[in-house]
Amino acid sequence: MRPPLRIAVLECDKPAGSLDAKYNGYYGVFSLLLRESAEALRQPDRLDPTSGFDISRWDVVTKQEYPNLEDVDALLLTGSKHNSYDNHPWIIKLVEYTRKAIEHNRVKILGICFGHQIIARASGMKVGKSGVGWEIAVCDMDLSDRGKEIFGKEKLRIQQMHQDIVFDCPPNATCLGSSPQCAIQGMYLPGHYITVQGHPEFREDMVTEIIGLRMASSVFSKEVGEEALNRAVKEHDGVAIMATFLDFLLDDSK
Repeated sequence: MRPPLRIAVLECDKPAGSLDAKYNGYYGVFSLLLRESAEALRQPDRLDPTSGFDISRWDVVTKQEYPNLEDVDALLLTGSKHNSYDNHPWIIKLVEYTRKAIEHNRVKILGICFGHQIIARASGMKVGKSGVGWEIAVCDMDLSDRGKEIFGKEKLRIQQMHQDIVFDCPPNATCLGSSPQCAIQGMYLPGHYITVQGHPEFREDMVTEIIGLRMASSVFSKEVGEEALNRAVKEHDGVAIMATFLDFLLDDSK
């Protein structure tokens, strides 16, 4: 049996409102999803859902701490309320570290929303605010031909919560999909990284609370928020997406 998969969760933020304590930060959110996705793989000899992980957490915002790349197999860059294109010292440090990780000959990276954008920025691509506004709650992700091969589906449904986007896919990577509001919904560079703009880790209670908080603070209008709340409860492919990401981490040919 192979040794546990060493995944470092780089926490780029804390879950909103009561969710941080409920789930024990994004470390807890992703630990839960990783184990659920390992169960969905149904390959316990390859990855046991209980004993197959060594998941560590790293506060890259306040403590600005990072693992030694030689001590991990993979990095997981979480979402964040912060802008991936800002030049705060912690974001610059994260971009520089991510660039080194992309160049590493063994470590693989998973990028989620903000993390997806940081990987693009570290690769020299433009990231910034979309001109078409927010993409919220469960939305369709139209897959590219390569995306269909990787995910084994014609289309994905995924929770979204963003208005920032990646404008172009790195020339050595492949775009995995798009939506009417976002042309680069995911990126793939074999042996190095796989990303999605959406949130496979988001659950109904998480999206509902975030939407409620943003309606209360007038970030979302009543009309936009209520329409998004209706879609937040729909089924989505979060577990299937992370199962595909785990296959990417486990397969040396990918």
